[in-house]
Amino acid sequence: MGDQGRIDVGYVAGLARIEIDPESKERLQHDMEEIVAYIEQLEELDVEGIEPTAHAVPLTNVWREDAAQESFPRDVMLANAPATVDEKEIKVPQVLPGEGMS
Repeated sequence: MGDQGRIDVGYVAGLARIEIDPESKERLQHDMEEIVAYIEQLEELDVEGIEPTAHAVPLTNVWREDAAQESFPRDVMLANAPATVDEKEIKVPQVLPGEGMS
């Protein structure tokens, strides 16, 4: 396999902001390269005349009628939240640096 199928697991882990120990990194490197090699093998198949398939069985959506109804009380919904802000919103951990509560 050439450089085309080469995946830099360390670089991808850095983008995802995850730490990978050297043993796992080596195993993941091997596994990901095998996956790419398999995809490259699939690209060689002649699929001319074969209709693309999203699902093996036709699917249909079953929708209920969109009717207004009473919603859950806020205090009932927030009772399961680990933390709240002024008992009105769910408090979540900061995702991006520099985001502060206003």
